[in-house]
Amino acid sequence: MKLSCRFALPALLAALLVPSLCLAQAYPTKPVRVIVVFPPGGSNDVVARIVFQKMNEIVGQQFVIDNRGGAAGTIGAAVVAQSPNDGYTLMVQSATHIANAHLYKNLPYDTLGDFIGITTLARQVGMLAVHPSLPVKSVKDLIALAKKRPGDLVYSSAGSGSYVHLAGALFMSLSGTKMIHVPYKGGGPSTTALVSGESQVTIATIGSIFTHLKANRVRGLGVTSDKRTTQFPDVPAIAEAIPGFEFTAWVGCFVPKGVPKPIVDKLNADLKKALADPDVSSKLSAQTLDPMHMTPEQFAQRLKSDYDKYANVVRISGAKID
Repeated sequence: MKLSCRFALPALLAALLVPSLCLAQAYPTKPVRVIVVFPPGGSNDVVARIVFQKMNEIVGQQFVIDNRGGAAGTIGAAVVAQSPNDGYTLMVQSATHIANAHLYKNLPYDTLGDFIGITTLARQVGMLAVHPSLPVKSVKDLIALAKKRPGDLVYSSAGSGSYVHLAGALFMSLSGTKMIHVPYKGGGPSTTALVSGESQVTIATIGSIFTHLKANRVRGLGVTSDKRTTQFPDVPAIAEAIPGFEFTAWVGCFVPKGVPKPIVDKLNADLKKALADPDVSSKLSAQTLDPMHMTPEQFAQRLKSDYDKYANVVRISGAKID
């Protein structure tokens, strides 16, 4: 009897594992919808189109981009949260997903509980930039000027609660400075304000001000990563002037909660291959986006730590959206 039980248990476990293994091997058997929760043309959309075009080749199935923009990504996220948990609906969303949990009073989903993070896809680094007319050449120069003229310099952002707004709020908090925050309706108008001289300071994602930096229409003072970037090695990290400053964002891939782990792991492995492809890597880097892969477990930890970090930064900024 004991001998029978000894062999019966492994056989039972094997029988339970077979369906899961078959599920992962077969997936996907039809096109997969990739909901990008922002309009076409932004960094989330760019990353999605570059990466999932390669996924079409790797997997041999179509990954169809579906832009569902609106309300800082919350409209598209709600669609994904309510989708079947079969792995045929993915979401591409940035760190804004975490910020929204602290900005909106009532969301139609649980930010951490209703989604599974497959992996980050790319890292977004910001740059502290000023209008060339401002008499500063470094982060320390800007801090000194802002302290000399408190509440005088205008800081433009892509909107209340945006990455640009929160990065600026963190900078002012840690540097002990005070600037006038003027929110614009998007990153484009905010950058235009800086280029025209309507505002004097901003912290924008590098991709959004890349051409203006190259044309010397704005002056870069420091990057928001803890170290200098490969694209702009001569621009110091803000942390070199303000020890401990680091505020980078990411673009990531999610599925609704309940998607079987074999499918989650297969998506993660295939996305790792896509991000490691030289063509994908070069295209992302050209957009000043750093390819960034994590295991689902690592991404889950990052989401939790970012959740706490954004709670503090949103509190500092005072931003709220009803």
